Amino acid sequence: MPGVMSRGGGRRRRSMNEINMVPFIDVMLVLLIIFMVTAPMITTGVVDLPSVGKARQRPSSVIEVVVAGDEKLKIKVDSGEPATIALPQLAARVREAQQGRDDVPVVISADRQVKYESVVRVMDTLQRAGVQRVGLSVRSGA
Repeated sequence: MPGVMSRGGGRRRRSMNEINMVPFIDVMLVLLIIFMVTAPMITTGVVDLPSVGKARQRPSSVIEVVVAGDEKLKIKVDSGEPATIALPQLAARVREAQQGRDDVPVVISADRQVKYESVVRVMDTLQRAGVQRVGLSVRSGA
């Protein structure tokens, strides 16, 4: 029978003349996502945080501002007696105790139970008055 052909006999395999780019693009997109996710993790921080265990000793001449548990302020100059003071008068009293010497540090000693906002308010008051060296007092760890 000349008109009947077998099913598989007439077809030939075509040679592949072009490269399929879809798998290549998929791999490149996956690699791009991996690099985008891991790049922020690779950058090192530039902030070197101090350790409490390596804290230096206090200077001999220091002005200490004590924020008590009830958020009342006291000022103590060179291990003297603490005097109660209000926040608006704090900056003037510290400048008076420094006697024009900006190198005299001011240390803020706050009770553990005091709100963070109260300590920041004291620091802000001192910095607005031009006090250069303001620090926080901490207890050295064991």
